[in-house]
Amino acid sequence: MTAIARVRLTPWLLAFMLGASAALAQTPPPAAPPKAPIKAPKKHEKQQQPQQQQQPQQQAVQQPQQPPVVHSPWTKICPKQPAGAPAVKQVCLTVTEVRLETGQFLAGAALIEQQGEEKKLLRITLPLGMQIPQGTRVTLDSEQPASAVYVTCIPNGCMADYDINANFVERMKKGQQLLLQGVNMPGQVASYALPLANFGKAIDGPPTDQDEFDKRQKEEWEKRLKGLPQPQAPPPSPPK
Repeated sequence: MTAIARVRLTPWLLAFMLGASAALAQTPPPAAPPKAPIKAPKKHEKQQQPQQQQQPQQQAVQQPQQPPVVHSPWTKICPKQPAGAPAVKQVCLTVTEVRLETGQFLAGAALIEQQGEEKKLLRITLPLGMQIPQGTRVTLDSEQPASAVYVTCIPNGCMADYDINANFVERMKKGQQLLLQGVNMPGQVASYALPLANFGKAIDGPPTDQDEFDKRQKEEWEKRLKGLPQPQAPPPSPPK
């Protein structure tokens, strides 16, 4: 599969839409983001704290520098119902993603809303290779982090759902970034920051046609990939 084919968002968006209406109908939004419980250390653990506090710093030093990434602007999409399908309430997604400069998908988020419903869903996707039992975390600027378990995996990555309300959406409109986190296989925290600069304009504005969105994304990545250095062919072997 070519890099151009991989950057198309259609499978990613379809995965977001599958079960979105059911999830909105089944999960009530919380009054406030859940807070992680804080446990007091036991007596035999107090002496170990200085050493434990040094471990994250040592791991951070050992982590390789993250390569340059590309963020897509938040875009609102309201998929049309197939011809002949039963009439249902319109579902809209306001989505963004982060990729490597080569087009490889890293992480994404979609705020899912159903017409006339107060319930909203923030569905995030982290790359494959995460520790599934560790779950995920989402932090809006300096607010208290919220946590959620993974609910399903697709070829691009694994998803987790966060129940949110209108108040949280308003804070996103005024916020700076949304931080998505998971734990990778080596046990390190992998973080993916999603800027919120154009989120308010996107979610309050008219939807973008999905076919036009795919076309625009494809053209943008073709342009980016053409500007990347091309791999050089290996030198010919010397004659024997």
